[in-house]
Amino acid sequence: MNPVANTDPDASPPPARATMAEGLSALTAWHAAWAVGAAVLALAGTLLGGFGGSVIFGAAAMVLPGLAGLGLLWRDGTGERSLVLVVWTLAALAAAMLSGGLAGPLVGHIIMPFVAALALGGPRHGVRLAQAGSIGAGVAALGGQLSALLIGAPASQPLPASLSVLLAMIAAVLAVRLAWRLRENKLKAAEAMAHRVETLLAAQPGLTLVLEPNGRVLAAYGSPPPAMEPEALFQAGLFAAVHAPDRPAILAAIDRALAGQEGQVQFAPRIALDRRVNLIVRRMDDVDGGQRVIAQAFDATRQFATEIGLEAARAEAEARDSGKTRFLANMSHELRTPLNAVLGFSDIMRQRIFGPLPQKYADYADSIHEAGGHLLDLINDVLDVSKIEAERYELSRETFDAREIVSAAVALVRVTANDKGVFLSSLVPDQPLTVDADKRALKQITLNLLSNAIKFTPSGGSVTLTLDVIGPYLELVVSDTGIGIAARDLKRLGRPFEQAGAVEQKVQGTGLGLSLVRALSELHGGRMSLESTLGEGTAVTVRMPVAVAVRAPTPEGGAEVIPFNAGG
Repeated sequence: MNPVANTDPDASPPPARATMAEGLSALTAWHAAWAVGAAVLALAGTLLGGFGGSVIFGAAAMVLPGLAGLGLLWRDGTGERSLVLVVWTLAALAAAMLSGGLAGPLVGHIIMPFVAALALGGPRHGVRLAQAGSIGAGVAALGGQLSALLIGAPASQPLPASLSVLLAMIAAVLAVRLAWRLRENKLKAAEAMAHRVETLLAAQPGLTLVLEPNGRVLAAYGSPPPAMEPEALFQAGLFAAVHAPDRPAILAAIDRALAGQEGQVQFAPRIALDRRVNLIVRRMDDVDGGQRVIAQAFDATRQFATEIGLEAARAEAEARDSGKTRFLANMSHELRTPLNAVLGFSDIMRQRIFGPLPQKYADYADSIHEAGGHLLDLINDVLDVSKIEAERYELSRETFDAREIVSAAVALVRVTANDKGVFLSSLVPDQPLTVDADKRALKQITLNLLSNAIKFTPSGGSVTLTLDVIGPYLELVVSDTGIGIAARDLKRLGRPFEQAGAVEQKVQGTGLGLSLVRALSELHGGRMSLESTLGEGTAVTVRMPVAVAVRAPTPEGGAEVIPFNAGG
């Protein structure tokens, strides 16, 4: 593993921003020193008599680049430094042309564009400014020689020329030292940045690997998952640490990463098959053009164990659900057989087929038959709910007139409504309502809605059933003027065994009626909706897309009459 932890963070050099500020300060100091030196040389040459005429103006012109360099304190950038270098070139050209070129007393000033480029280029602006400085020095030298040819060569002045060369040499030494120092600071700043990045990677909870496509480990950072030692990874590669059946999946993940996608895979370490490791692989763009991937490995043993536990719990729950369904089916069969016998014998007694009964026994027979019927309905509801929950309820669809089934259901509950003093009415169209649905399901939906409405409507109230077809939908609405349902209970109703209202109201049912209505309507692709106001009544609407479009009968003679539009 890379020795990141052995690096002392306190020994890190200053950050890049501090290095830039230090370099700018040194650069402007260099320009200021040159401006002072050039001014002193021009003054000394004038006082000693070495400079005369146009040479004085040439020496004074070389002060301007030093002053221009001070402007970098306010605004610094590649464009600003290039502009300062242009000032250096123009000043050197002017000094060369005014002093007679390479043979003149300002011969040292001609090379100053190149020297200034070394100082201006530094570690940020590269070789381009140095090349531009070389061109600037060449332009100054050429301009000086052209001036000497046109005007004539100046008289030899060894002392001023030596002072000019000496000043240029001192500036060059300082410029080279400045550039070297800034380059060292840049390298140190880069090392510090790399150190911080490595420290950050080493502090990660997982293990970060730099890999070749063949699984060779080039670098490793962070905390490795159990059973994955970095030393072994460096020696044998990633694939040697992976359980053999999982290696093709890792190869596929690396291929996806090289294609620009993220590859993710879970594998078992070869030396700890009971553990799991998550590996996330991404492509890493290498500067030398080679193919590299970066992989992050995290311990996934707990997640794997949780998934195994969830899978086991799911299997157990499914087994329990299957067992519950089988139990309900068996129990319903076992209960129905004796219950049908009870209903049959009690009905014989009620009809007095074998002779008259005392009134008290006749009343008992009526009670037995009524209670048995209620129990049989409850068993049927429970069985239907269990079938629907187990997704084993199969619709037996056929085409029929919905009015017949709904009217039959109304007739079945009319006696109950009359006995309770509830006015029951049905609004059914005169035309056939042809649907493609399950007859038994539609009848059960109607019976459950009507039974609920009658059960929770006091004497003197009314229950109204409305049946109609709206487009592809068969709409069945049962409304009552009963006790109503509180708003907080509306969302719960429709789930198995959910009931609303007071205790004396809950004992009147099991909470299966509306859940069956909702389930049966959804099996047909429809839905059930509830609207209720406490103390005023309830309206239940069932809409199912089961209506069948029926063509109008063909007129006698076999021809279809098409309306004629006189305006067309």
